[in-house]
Amino acid sequence: MRRRKLAVTGLIGFVLGALIATVIVVLVTRDDSAAGTSAEKTGKSSASAPPSASGTAPVPSATPVTAKLPKLNLSAANRRAPLPGLPDWSKAGYREGAGLPDGSKVNPDQKCKIGADRLASEYGVKPDDSKDDSDGLQKAIDAIRTGCSEQASYDKLSLIELPAGQLDVSKQLGVDADYLIIRGAGADKTHFVFRPDENTRYDALTKDGGDWDEDGMEFEDGTGGWLWPGRGLFRVQSRGVDPDYQAAYEKAPANRKDLFEGTVNVHWKAGLKLREKPGGAGFAAKAGDTVIYLDEKAKLDTVKPGGYVNVRAANTMKFYEQQQALPTEHALQNLHMRQQIFTVNAVDEAQHTVTIDKPLEYDVPVDSTSDGSEKILNKSYASKLSPLVDPVLGVGLENFSLTQPVDAKAADAVHNYGNLAPADELHGVVLKWAVNSWVRGIRTTMTGSHAIVTEEAKNLQIQDNVFDGAWNKGKGGNGYLRGSRVWDSVYAGNISRGLRHLTLQWSASGNVVIGNDLDSDLNLHGGWERRNLFELNTVHVPYEHRSANCRSNCGGEGGEQKDESTWYPIWWGAGPKAVKWSGATGPQNVFFDNTLTKQATAAGPYQPYLANAHTIYQFGWNGTTYQHLTQNTKPIPDWAGHEQDDFTKSAGVDATKTDPGQSLFLRSVG
Repeated sequence: MRRRKLAVTGLIGFVLGALIATVIVVLVTRDDSAAGTSAEKTGKSSASAPPSASGTAPVPSATPVTAKLPKLNLSAANRRAPLPGLPDWSKAGYREGAGLPDGSKVNPDQKCKIGADRLASEYGVKPDDSKDDSDGLQKAIDAIRTGCSEQASYDKLSLIELPAGQLDVSKQLGVDADYLIIRGAGADKTHFVFRPDENTRYDALTKDGGDWDEDGMEFEDGTGGWLWPGRGLFRVQSRGVDPDYQAAYEKAPANRKDLFEGTVNVHWKAGLKLREKPGGAGFAAKAGDTVIYLDEKAKLDTVKPGGYVNVRAANTMKFYEQQQALPTEHALQNLHMRQQIFTVNAVDEAQHTVTIDKPLEYDVPVDSTSDGSEKILNKSYASKLSPLVDPVLGVGLENFSLTQPVDAKAADAVHNYGNLAPADELHGVVLKWAVNSWVRGIRTTMTGSHAIVTEEAKNLQIQDNVFDGAWNKGKGGNGYLRGSRVWDSVYAGNISRGLRHLTLQWSASGNVVIGNDLDSDLNLHGGWERRNLFELNTVHVPYEHRSANCRSNCGGEGGEQKDESTWYPIWWGAGPKAVKWSGATGPQNVFFDNTLTKQATAAGPYQPYLANAHTIYQFGWNGTTYQHLTQNTKPIPDWAGHEQDDFTKSAGVDATKTDPGQSLFLRSVG
């Protein structure tokens, strides 16, 4: 179809054109950010959670919605070769484009296939009986982990087949069995109703009672921050307990035990310090390098070829300066804003070096002062190479729906960017320390907070799902489709309604967000996220989608109590503002051939936003290196109020490249 150009003021016009599409009809509710650390929270815990009424709260209902989505072939054979001057997205997604597994990849051994009959007879999981299925489902997952995972592979996957009907769950389900598919009978047939019990809901809230207070959720050395990003119905993550924490784990009450699960992976236990590379002037590696120089005392027993490591670069004052975040009234942080998970190609024990599978995208100082910077908070903070000691591999969640009833009305959550039930801020699916895993064909209806959330994950595929509504979309950063510390992953063909944002944040890189349909913004939330591709998405943002629309426990970006701005189809993290919780959005985030519109006034028309169909918009980029968005030669302090500015005239958005194709990622569409 021929496209008709429409001129608009602001950040250039946009071409309204029809995507070659299929019509997908799904059931979703029409009853109708995210912080990465506790730095975004305020106040100490002095409020306890109110008693839960979820046991009697009605299950949110679903109604039909129609969306037009492009028909996408995501296979490796249909991917374009990397284009000159642009990042390489050709290996994003499950197994670098191998395609999500079909029945031929399932282990024929009946021991490793648990169907609905075995779930009922051996594990007591029966639909529609109003009994709690949590323990039975967890036992089935554990049986696969102990009996099948060690011999399983990507070509010999275990399978748990769920029955049609309603399954009632009161506890988080830990999915730590490698190479496992959990598959329902269909999103319209298998329904999870999640009513978290008193040991699963949060019992520590901020002083005002408006948000989960992870810092106030303590037991011995452990805090709720170790649970970040929080509990969910499904948690794809190791439950291993480091020996140093075994005694605390055994003593901990039921609502604190999970503080210590998975700690074997975190950088303060497994992370290895670095040393200066030859001639490195304070750096263990520079952007473009593949060899990381480790401290000569570092033990290499947990770093193996074929394994995974997170290369974590310490913040420095010079790095904050690069982000145009200084001077600032906000407290700076000793943390690893720049991160990425790599595959280990080689370990040289004699030289004490590790070779990773692709070039670094950022410089790695030995510590926060080795690049000549002053200390942050009077401390020298080390960069680290952190092996993922126990990553979860090859887990797929498919073909079911889930919801979380709370003591509130779903209608009250429509365009309400506050928290209606803070103690119930639990997610639908959490993926943490997960690699080559996927979620497809599921539907979420009114989750406690994020529909799907990641934290340190790689090569995921989030495909053909429907996400609708959240009870909490306010203070503390709730109610997103949230990609945090996620790399080389694909978000494709999803429908999102009634959420706060679709975010990529906290060093997320190499991801492809393609062919989705949303009524909320594509949000680069801050934390040096970089080199991500957004294309072929349809985003229609109503006027009511704005943080000022809040009726309880409000919070704008960064936790402000009042923010009168209105969200446009794109949000970009400016250094002076985003430094409050992390830092600026990083380089070369690319937008190409999206259909974006914004309703700028109440009941007004939807105006096209951003771009000509074939123009490649590279945000935070001057053609060769990072550039903060600027106006009148000064960095913008906040994206709000600048959404319609023209940044394409040497002001931080490079729009000099065009491409005649429909996609930068795929050879053909439709």
